[in-house]
Amino acid sequence: MSDQAQLWSRAAASYEREYVDPYRADVRSPLLKTLQGLSDTKKDAADFGCGVGPLLPVLAKQFRHVYAVDFAPGMLERARGQVVGVDNVEFLQRGLTDLTSLAGRVDVAAAVNSLVMPSLDDLETALGQIRRALRPGGHFVGIVPSVDGVHYYTMVLLDRARKMGLPPEKARQNAAHHAEHDTLDFGFGEFHHGGLRQHFWHPFEIRYRLRRAGFPRVRVAKVHLSWEQFGCNAELRREPPPWDWFFHATV
Repeated sequence: MSDQAQLWSRAAASYEREYVDPYRADVRSPLLKTLQGLSDTKKDAADFGCGVGPLLPVLAKQFRHVYAVDFAPGMLERARGQVVGVDNVEFLQRGLTDLTSLAGRVDVAAAVNSLVMPSLDDLETALGQIRRALRPGGHFVGIVPSVDGVHYYTMVLLDRARKMGLPPEKARQNAAHHAEHDTLDFGFGEFHHGGLRQHFWHPFEIRYRLRRAGFPRVRVAKVHLSWEQFGCNAELRREPPPWDWFFHATV
């Protein structure tokens, strides 16, 4: 097992508390509505990087067979608990760079906050593997963490600090602290926390990398997150919330 797989397995127990949750009721996301529009009990789906499995019950009801794929055994252990008694979900422990056995077997693929490999070689390999897993006419939907959403959060934090009367340098330090700039490399869109490394995305990069991977049509939309998951939310909730990015790509 890789170091990252071990770290993600350990993170499984407290995943919802530690990471932004796009499935909260107060999050506005196109994901579930898009999947509802694609649902077909004669077709097969895959959750690539299923994590603790919040999407699996939805996919199991909407599609004939569901492949739940993750490289971290701790994540898969929790994911199995989401679909106890469900007989059309198949669990596969493997990385997204190793999907050869699923080539041409999937009609709808989902990847929610799993396309975060810090290595661009691995990221592009994973996108190519997902493209090859899809049958002709297939759909690929997902959510990726947004680096420009962090820039926005920093901006409103900075204005909050200025409103408090802090001098410019102190205001910048205050905003950087609450936005956790020490965990981010903005130049390369990389997040570091507790040994875990994740790639954060700009919207233009989504279109660029998906088209390079063989998806000619790519739609991008915001996932409006919940202020409840961010520091200083009581003072910022009147502002529009930060966001991650949703995408819908077709073959």
